Amino acid sequence: MNNSATKNLTDRIDWPLFFLYLGISLIGVFAIFSVEYKTADGLIFSLKMNYTKQLMFLCLSIFAGFVIMLLDSKIFSSIPIFSYVLGIFLLILVLFFHDNVKGSSSWLPLGLFRFQPGELAKIFTALALSKYLSLQEVDFETNVQHRLTAIAIVILPALLVLMSSETGLALVYFSFFLAMYREGLPKLILIIGFSVMGLTILTLAVPKNALFILLTVLLVGVLFLLRKQLRRSRELLIICFAIWGVSVLFSQVLVPFAFKNVLKGYQVDRIYTMIGQEMPEEYVHQNEKGESQKKGSSQYNVKQSKIAIGSGGFFGKGPLNGTQTQGNFVPEQRTDFIFCSIGEQFGFLGSTILIGLYVMFLLRIITIAERQRSLFSRVYGYCIAGIVFFHLFINVGMTIGLAPVIGIPLPMLSYGGTSLLTFSIFIFILLKLDTDRKIVLR
Repeated sequence: MNNSATKNLTDRIDWPLFFLYLGISLIGVFAIFSVEYKTADGLIFSLKMNYTKQLMFLCLSIFAGFVIMLLDSKIFSSIPIFSYVLGIFLLILVLFFHDNVKGSSSWLPLGLFRFQPGELAKIFTALALSKYLSLQEVDFETNVQHRLTAIAIVILPALLVLMSSETGLALVYFSFFLAMYREGLPKLILIIGFSVMGLTILTLAVPKNALFILLTVLLVGVLFLLRKQLRRSRELLIICFAIWGVSVLFSQVLVPFAFKNVLKGYQVDRIYTMIGQEMPEEYVHQNEKGESQKKGSSQYNVKQSKIAIGSGGFFGKGPLNGTQTQGNFVPEQRTDFIFCSIGEQFGFLGSTILIGLYVMFLLRIITIAERQRSLFSRVYGYCIAGIVFFHLFINVGMTIGLAPVIGIPLPMLSYGGTSLLTFSIFIFILLKLDTDRKIVLR
């Protein structure tokens, strides 16, 4: 690429998004450093330390981004089918050949290192969904078959990831529904989704008999309010009873069955932790050795995280002065609970600034997505926005006890080479597509 072409490319790069990405990533390196480094260690840079590895992965990610920026934008709209099939193949492969890491069998060993195909498949799924929705013959707003196909594109990798005991990563795939909602997915589907989540929480928090009475009373109340309409429409009466029947079946049979026979004990424990209750004895699973799984581990993690964040006060204890995080009281403080190190060292003020950076990052992604002339690029931008929002909301929520502990990293902040590289590729592809936003990609 000659100098004039390079200069033209740099002029079209959205630098605010790039610098937000770089700033959050560097804060992540410092956060990992503040957790690991002890003044008695002497050497700051050591290849054995995770913060050094994270910095190396950041350099690798920026190099990968530089390569992406030199590619032709049309390549990203021409490879989705091949890349999606490759992603599905890797997800199937990891079911048979994997390393077990902290109860998860989603890691594929590759000699000197290992990676999660589920993370890479997120990129491939975003490209595939963007490609499908941008096809001229696809009418996503009105055609039910086209909607089901788009949903299947997302659900298939999610199910394969779930089969490899990686519940958190599987749930991330549902963030693609934000992009589908932007392109015309009916509100009714979202209402049904939130209703299912709400009914699940009620099933866990309220005794079976009491919940049955509650649902029945609710049905009677609805029938009374709609008594005039019901006289004119028998179909409406059937719909009301059908919703009541499905709700009773879901709460009395399906949820208990799933919690006892489908989900693992630690997953059930995390969900009960979210609603502030202990896991009932009936859901304590047996491990492979026949020993009962320990309860309350997730509650301990959240409790220590809250202590760390609360001890930071408004201004924090200062850099490298986090007694809870430096003392290794918080489990997984380099990865899932990295946010508590910011809260302890920089307090409410520092935590607010960090969340503010993420909000600016999200708004910038949406701004870029909305100004795209190509539907492919717009859908891809919303896929990224959905993933980042889901990770941010769940990760911060679980560190303060408002969301289940499902092992979702904080984007570009938590330690993890695969995660950092995945988010980096996501962002640099969007930056590249934005440089050619006047081109309509098919």
